[in-house]
Amino acid sequence: MALPVETFFLKPDAQGTLQAQIQQMIAEGILSGRFKPGEKLPSTRKLAQHLGVSRITVTLSYTELLSNDYLTSQGRSGYYVSETAPTPPNFRAPDPVQETVDWSRAIGQRFTGGDTPHKPQDWSRFKYPFIYGQADPSLFDHTNWRHCAVQALGQRDFSSLTMDYYDHDDPQLIEFILRHTLPRRGISATPDQILITLGAQNALWLTAQVLLTQRRTAALEDPCYHALRDILAQSRCHVSPVPVDRDGLPPGLIPEDTDVIFTTPSHQCPTTATMPMERRRQLLDRAREVNALIVEDDYEFEMSFLRPPSPALKSLDRDGRVIYVGSFSKSLFPGLRLGYLVGSEPFIREARALRASVLRHPPGHIQRTAAYFLSLGHYDALIRRMSQALHNRRTVIETAIAKHELSVAGLGAFGGSSIWMRAPDGVNTADLARRLAEQSVLIEPGAPFFAGPDRPTQFYRLAYSSIPDARIPEGIARIAQTLAAW
Repeated sequence: MALPVETFFLKPDAQGTLQAQIQQMIAEGILSGRFKPGEKLPSTRKLAQHLGVSRITVTLSYTELLSNDYLTSQGRSGYYVSETAPTPPNFRAPDPVQETVDWSRAIGQRFTGGDTPHKPQDWSRFKYPFIYGQADPSLFDHTNWRHCAVQALGQRDFSSLTMDYYDHDDPQLIEFILRHTLPRRGISATPDQILITLGAQNALWLTAQVLLTQRRTAALEDPCYHALRDILAQSRCHVSPVPVDRDGLPPGLIPEDTDVIFTTPSHQCPTTATMPMERRRQLLDRAREVNALIVEDDYEFEMSFLRPPSPALKSLDRDGRVIYVGSFSKSLFPGLRLGYLVGSEPFIREARALRASVLRHPPGHIQRTAAYFLSLGHYDALIRRMSQALHNRRTVIETAIAKHELSVAGLGAFGGSSIWMRAPDGVNTADLARRLAEQSVLIEPGAPFFAGPDRPTQFYRLAYSSIPDARIPEGIARIAQTLAAW
């Protein structure tokens, strides 16, 4: 029996190449039982015409399915579903489980219910996504990243792909960070002073686990990166929120009993304030005075397109008390989950041992792919392209905000990819966000960034990393119109 060509169609939201989509379509038909063994598939010419693709694309898809035993070829007769094609296992429906465990008592420590909000996974379907930290496919260098990934899969890199590094990292990636990335921030380090992590958040978690106990105190900015507050809550240490001002974290407000200070001096999260050099020196003096360590989260330093970035706090440190957190997740793409820690060797040794006991090491193939992308110059070219695009978008969004007389609460002097906003008194931006979502506009309410029960509700963040220039004015207009009707 021949399968009618009308039963074949490509999903409009499918991912991957046309060849991969056709393979998946046929394989799913076989595995689901819709296509039976021995049934004949449409000819390559007929299916190509039906799907509106080239005949060679269909031929290559059939050939791949043939090699995987989904299909069989019978001379000039055509392609058929193989008699030995993979089939899904026929599991008997399990008997209903009668839960008898009291999970309210069985769970010894809870990790749910923190401050970190849930961002919509389908953010890209919104027309005006002022959402932070997502990759813009129009800016990313897909071609060269793919080439680097293929190169990392080659025989020459077989060890980096398959080897268990245990507690070590890809030497090529470490070398690039030491020789190229850190010197741009004024930082000198040795290989035993750096550790690759699964992004900045993993670096902050490792740091908190190594440095903090239930008897120690952490000082953090208020408002701050909400995931950091969750991490510190899970560590069960004492937490001292320190209100920030227009220059970031005020050193004089750091309590005497502080053991670890967490700060974002280059782009304060979320207000985007940049800490002046004099205050950075005062912060180091205050840390020395109370004998505290400093954890510097230097996210987005590459996005300083308005002025060259200030030297990292770590570059001013002469005591070895600053631990530096860097990440490629914002500059490349968030799904990469690749960051790094730089600190004194005794600290890195403990962080390395902890990482090894939890996840061994970030995947070797990802590390080697990133190393190629960085060392071949693709990363610098990407940063230049992104900086120019963000600069243009920054100009457009500032113009639109001024036109509609919206209130800016924080505007980074060096660049970045977001603006910290303030709604009129009486506006709860969580409610504002829900109303705007109905108009295909996404914003980030600001309350989760603040500590304490009585959090300000009138702040919100507008990011412009994932929205094209042409859509920004209308998106800002919709925000203004909704606020005006409040």
